[in-house]
Amino acid sequence: MPPRIMKNGRRIKRPQRPTLSSASRNSTFLETIFLVGLVIAVFIAFWLYQLVTILMSSSVSGPGPVMSLPDVPSPGGLIQQQQQGQVISGGLRGGVTSSLTDGGYKHFLDIALDLTSLEPAEVLATLEQNDPFQTNHFDTLLLQKETSLKRTLTIEEIKDIFPCPRLDERITLPDARVEQKAKDFRDGKHGTFLFFQHLRKAGGTNFCSLAEKNLPKEAQPHYYCMPDMGWSGNKDAGYLHSWSNEEIITRMAKQGFRIAGNEWENFDVSRHFDLPAVFATSFRKPLDRALSQFRFECIEDRGCHIKDVHKWWEQRKDLWNVYTKTFADPPVGARNHFKGSEHSKQRREMMATAIDTLSKFHIVLSMEWLAYAAPQVKSILGFNDVSALTTRVRPHISQAIREDGQEHNSLGSASIKKASWDPKEYLDAAQYKKMSEDLALDEILTEVARRMFLERLVCEDLGGGVPI
Repeated sequence: MPPRIMKNGRRIKRPQRPTLSSASRNSTFLETIFLVGLVIAVFIAFWLYQLVTILMSSSVSGPGPVMSLPDVPSPGGLIQQQQQGQVISGGLRGGVTSSLTDGGYKHFLDIALDLTSLEPAEVLATLEQNDPFQTNHFDTLLLQKETSLKRTLTIEEIKDIFPCPRLDERITLPDARVEQKAKDFRDGKHGTFLFFQHLRKAGGTNFCSLAEKNLPKEAQPHYYCMPDMGWSGNKDAGYLHSWSNEEIITRMAKQGFRIAGNEWENFDVSRHFDLPAVFATSFRKPLDRALSQFRFECIEDRGCHIKDVHKWWEQRKDLWNVYTKTFADPPVGARNHFKGSEHSKQRREMMATAIDTLSKFHIVLSMEWLAYAAPQVKSILGFNDVSALTTRVRPHISQAIREDGQEHNSLGSASIKKASWDPKEYLDAAQYKKMSEDLALDEILTEVARRMFLERLVCEDLGGGVPI
């Protein structure tokens, strides 16, 4: 027992810790129970969140895992990123923006490659149901608005439908284009030219007409922007894969030509980017393009005498996934790898190469949206007369004049749709399914190209977001 303490001659008791009352003990016990319960609740919430995330990321039908896209950001998403310290240099392609972020290229590449691993029917179903590149939803709304307003949309109206995505949600970042080559072309540097990869019946003739309106006559090859017609003694045109870079550079500079179209051969991914050129191409929905070629060549009697689309398609296996082959330039026999799980690796390699090639093209247009291409054409190529983008131009038109009222495109994608044959109406169900599946890889690459076009149209740091 502790000794007592003396104070003023009196003994006093040593202070002792007060005893907790029953109420205090109960309060402490309840607080302990509450804290333990809170910890358990937080733990359960965390694991529920993880479970939901896993389920959402595997929501794509079919055996191939396809990543779900983030939600489309609000139009103010880019401004919020600027406020967080990401300084963006407006209009500088391949500049500051690319150095600030890895962008969304890898994200969308993974989606495309996972789709490529699927069988054709599963590819088509996934693209239709999930719209992983968010282009089909835009296309539907665009068509509705154009039809309702009876005109093309303004850039602000476009951005209401497809706002500029966050930096990490952009397939166009990091920007793989070489801006200096585009600048050299705009500045008229000697020897530089526009290399146009012409995908047949996908707006290529419009593009050639566009060049004719903006380049001096002496800078234009005499036959549809294809200089090798003269080089080959009027035997071949649009076969630039067959000419070495040295031959192309020397001949283009000697003749002063400033555009070269490559229509009938693949883009040579191993060397064509070494040319002193700015690169452009134009896509179209694959099945629409195929049916348009059948109509143009066979129905309208331009060298083809087969009137049955079933027989024609079986004889034109060279057109199966022609986009993918054009931009991947695979070895002979690639068609054997278009189907089958045992060929998944080869398909993924082809698609990866094709997308990488496309990402380096300065201009990637969509024929359905040519009416909205003017800002990119002006800023990248320096062209001022863009009237050809809204005027129907077809080669050899005198052979089969179409009186459908669509010579001038005043409704944007609505005009293109009205002037085209609808595959679902023209083809029987079995042929529609077959041709669609034979073009499944091209459907993927087309969605990639369309998203590239949209991002460059609406995002100010990529030169977009300006009046159309």
